[in-house]
Amino acid sequence: MEPEDTERMRMVAEQIEARGIKNKAVLQSIKKVPRHLFVPTSYRQSAYRDQPLPSSCGQTISQPYIVALMTELLSPKKWHKALEVGTGTGYQTAILAELVKEVYTMEIYDELQKIAKANLEPFNYRNIHFILGNGYQGYSKAAPYDLIMVTAAPPFIPEKLIEQLSEGGSMVIPVGRDRQELYLILKDKNGNIHQEAIIPVIFVTMQHEKRE
Repeated sequence: MEPEDTERMRMVAEQIEARGIKNKAVLQSIKKVPRHLFVPTSYRQSAYRDQPLPSSCGQTISQPYIVALMTELLSPKKWHKALEVGTGTGYQTAILAELVKEVYTMEIYDELQKIAKANLEPFNYRNIHFILGNGYQGYSKAAPYDLIMVTAAPPFIPEKLIEQLSEGGSMVIPVGRDRQELYLILKDKNGNIHQEAIIPVIFVTMQHEKRE
């Protein structure tokens, strides 16, 4: 086993399982995906620490526990179709690709999308669709989605994302300006919306305008 593999197993045991994450499929996907390959080279020695890390375009790669928590909250299944808002370097994208049938992943920064594509290419995922665009608008062409994962914080929950959530679907999203809260949003089979505040979080701000 490579040193990075040992560090990853320790990360899962000490940072994720020890803090209450129980979904076996989620844990297995985090054990499988090498987080250090999605971290900028200058930060790779910190890839398995309990902290977020900088990436490009002023964005960040989320803390491993937060990745696990958000993924578990969605209760992903192999037949699900997911929308990810905020591809970043592609780490969360890879986790979702391990767990669901299709992932539509949106990124507003062209540079970050190129980095994510390069990071993900060696893994030969065939279920990832890349969209360059504004996450506030979602991606209506492939809607509705069983799951929506939002990895940047808007000041309010975008209505378009609610509309694109399927009946029986779920969304996790950080919301707020100065103070942010992670929310689990559920749409029941009658189309009614239920929301639950989970924990305080700190995410980068969701951008409105397309960036090159």
